[in-house]
Amino acid sequence: MPADTPRVDVLCAGHACFDMVFSVDRHPAPDEKTVASALTTCGGGPAANAAVGVARLGLRAAFAGCLGEDLFGRQCLAEFRREGVDTGLTVTGEYPTPVSAILVKPDGKRTVVNHRGDTPNLARLPEDRGVPPARVLLMDGHQPEISLELMERLPGAVTVLDAGSLHRGTRLLMGRVDHVVASQKFARQYSGEANDRRALARLAAVCPSVVVTLGEKGLAWEGKQTGGGRLEAFDVTAVDTTGAGDAFHAAFCVGIARELPWDDLLRFSSAVGALACRRTGARPALPRLAQVVDFLRRHGPDGGLAKKLTAPAPG
Repeated sequence: MPADTPRVDVLCAGHACFDMVFSVDRHPAPDEKTVASALTTCGGGPAANAAVGVARLGLRAAFAGCLGEDLFGRQCLAEFRREGVDTGLTVTGEYPTPVSAILVKPDGKRTVVNHRGDTPNLARLPEDRGVPPARVLLMDGHQPEISLELMERLPGAVTVLDAGSLHRGTRLLMGRVDHVVASQKFARQYSGEANDRRALARLAAVCPSVVVTLGEKGLAWEGKQTGGGRLEAFDVTAVDTTGAGDAFHAAFCVGIARELPWDDLLRFSSAVGALACRRTGARPALPRLAQVVDFLRRHGPDGGLAKKLTAPAPG
């Protein structure tokens, strides 16, 4: 590893894309045209959003993945750099940057269409680039080969899987990580169970720590060290739920890096996820630490969590 490779708190590996978010009154019917009341354009992708989320929450973040050498890719790369995300492991090439078209209704529900085209999965990390020492490694499964390589090269990192949906990468990484933070959709797909409690139990039999996010119903968890339980969601008016999961994962990793107690970690992550629902677009809605601290204080008592979040991070 080059001597000048900077240390980061959270390294996020996986998918990056460019989002076009259309605000619509309702989803159009077949053969129907509709007019959007607003358009938001920004970088996107689960791991990419999480990297920006970590940076906005005050810790050092890096992104490992790929972008095309096109207009969308250049905009995504520039956005990373403006946010202070380390892009040393962000590979660019002569292939298209994935693009997502997202329709968001007034109630915050959305429909997503993603086009990946010929954008490749990276077979390995570039040999001429150093891997930054990281306290936490977050993976969304969309770059499984380099995720496995990073796990080998960062044996001391706490590993977290963002399991949004069941595909080759999430299936491959599921039993290899310290924490799985899964959507309700993934939990049901992976377990084959329609009952959320049984689905969680099936996941917990494979991974030592599992959190399943349940949208407005909050979350449930089960772990060998943490036991099990549920946490209610914060009551907010949702404008767009597109980036709520990515924001939650960013906060979860920040909480691990800050060595927060488990209950504080989940409350912090839930607050960040809730705040991310209050603006249109996943990337613009990712909150900054000061906003989260203010939110927690207004939804207290917080048991000293706000103070812990404003203290210097370990290491």
